[in-house]
Amino acid sequence: MAISEVKRLAQALSQEYNSANPDLAKCGQFLSQLKIALIELSYLTHEDRPNNIEELTLARDVLEIGAQWSVRTKDIPSFERYMAQLQTYYNDHSALPASPLKYTLIGLNLLCLLSQNRISDFHTALETIDPEQLHNNPAIQHPIKLEQSLMEGSYNRVWSSRSEVPSQEYLFFIDILMDTIRNEIASCSEKAYTSLPLSDAGTLLFFTNMEDILNFAKERNWKVNPVEQKAYFHSDADEKINIPADQIIKQTMFYARDMDRIV
Repeated sequence: MAISEVKRLAQALSQEYNSANPDLAKCGQFLSQLKIALIELSYLTHEDRPNNIEELTLARDVLEIGAQWSVRTKDIPSFERYMAQLQTYYNDHSALPASPLKYTLIGLNLLCLLSQNRISDFHTALETIDPEQLHNNPAIQHPIKLEQSLMEGSYNRVWSSRSEVPSQEYLFFIDILMDTIRNEIASCSEKAYTSLPLSDAGTLLFFTNMEDILNFAKERNWKVNPVEQKAYFHSDADEKINIPADQIIKQTMFYARDMDRIV
């Protein structure tokens, strides 16, 4: 594919993705075509590729849209692939004009690592960020503060961070974090209590409407009493354990006879 056709496709992708109501399926088609074209032109493999600033910038811009598109389509492996390809453009091509999306996407990648509990990778990624951006860029500070809140067990701060996101794509990974937090809180509640009022369970689990509480209760196999407005937890203590008494007695007598023979 000629570079002129790549530019035309990239422009069409940008217009569609940045429209008020983008067609994500159409964007995916554009991205598939562009990835093949960029590989053919060696812009993704970087083999014997002259440093044409305009064309390198175009390739970077396509990858950035691809990373954002992956989050909107909830495709984490695709997001990770786009971010891996972007590292070359962010770290090895200093002559390129600065990208306004660079630190937003780097922050998004940090949040992705955090949502998967990849803490060591999270801290390794922090070490590669420019110190000034690390301490002053809101897009980077957001996941850093989230990680601190998680370590402190301040889950209410994690929940409230939804209103402070640098971009809407951050909400996808925060929701994954909240699902993990809710299940941890639910596991602790099941061990500490036999039941909870639904309103209290909703407060503990950061739910804002009854439908979400009931759906979560169903997922956890809680028994909900609609009259009492309570959720009753399943307890291991409630399970009957069948002890094979006859078998144990016979085995004990067998051992006792053997001991008598030995003596």
